[in-house]
Amino acid sequence: MGRDGLPPGNAPTVKEHDIRTDTFDMTTTAPDDSTFMGKPPMRVAIADDHRLMLDGIKRALETAPDIKVVGEAMTGEDLLALVPRVRPDVVILDMRMPKGDGLSTLQVLQKKHPDLKVIMLSMFDDPENIEKALGYGAAGYVVKSINPLDLASTIRGVFEGTVYHPRSVSGGGAEAAPPAAPGGLTTRELAILKLVAEGLPNLDIASRLFVTEQTVKFHLSNIYRKLGVGNRTEATRYAYRNGLID
Repeated sequence: MGRDGLPPGNAPTVKEHDIRTDTFDMTTTAPDDSTFMGKPPMRVAIADDHRLMLDGIKRALETAPDIKVVGEAMTGEDLLALVPRVRPDVVILDMRMPKGDGLSTLQVLQKKHPDLKVIMLSMFDDPENIEKALGYGAAGYVVKSINPLDLASTIRGVFEGTVYHPRSVSGGGAEAAPPAAPGGLTTRELAILKLVAEGLPNLDIASRLFVTEQTVKFHLSNIYRKLGVGNRTEATRYAYRNGLID
């Protein structure tokens, strides 16, 4: 019998777990390479039930000096256990996973960690899935066909407060709804633009229209793209100059 109480040759082996995290001491000063341009790196956790996808995302982020992958999970349950341990700033969350799909996991994360930014990861870029994810509180939506070189910049944008989704960049693969207002804006987008021009913040607009704040941000990103502007002030100026609002 060996020292571990097992017969010789039957020593225990290390089992590969669904959760992997980096090791660090939260009570000590971070090492020198933990800062970039004087700032600590963004801490990112990844959740996907396919090892190939997890490894691909990690490789895509390896060259980003301002991003650090601090943990990974392969089920919704494991991610919920992981987040309070590694304290990420951003989570990349697969839409469909075992033991807690992406949307239900997102709801729990929003409730327990309201400041956490969550980017939903999906195979689909249709408006229904995008709006559903943003309506549940996602800060971004990324399709799995994204160019790996664009992933780091997407994370940075979401971390800074930009709502990212594929249709805000390319218009998506599905046919867009026909415009119902001048300037190519839908009726809802025009209503939001008018409230923006009145000076209402996103939360007040959401309350006025009975939608979530994330939904307002989603529509604003579409408005900016359609009008060719970059912020609320430019959108308001464009609207007045072009007669979109009185």
